[in-house]
Amino acid sequence: MDEDFLRELFASVPGFRIRRMFGEQGIYAGDRILALVVDGELYLKSDTETDAIYEAEGLRNWHYARTGRSPVRMPYYRMPDAAFDDPDEAERWIALADGASRRAARTKGAAKPKGEPKRPRWGTQTPKA
Repeated sequence: MDEDFLRELFASVPGFRIRRMFGEQGIYAGDRILALVVDGELYLKSDTETDAIYEAEGLRNWHYARTGRSPVRMPYYRMPDAAFDDPDEAERWIALADGASRRAARTKGAAKPKGEPKRPRWGTQTPKA
């Protein structure tokens, strides 16, 4: 997808940047991913709070398929066509993705507190006396 168009579309996002990922594009706000471009289509980040909103609009969920394996449901939904032509509509949908991205970052950070020692690997623990 054209990077100038993406810059215009995501102009409301502080710290917005585009990063190449697996020959596609990842759209970030700082270190948080909020959207992906896959096969020329824009998919917005989702979570349990936003899934129902995307689904109510009939938006397509992205599934990652690998050869010989079942497709895996990914937490991204296709951006609605109307949002590409209406900046206010785009901003509304991007705000939903931004919220999902922020919640995911908080969850990820809460799961692995900084400074906490890593769990020993199997076989490296000393036996209890």
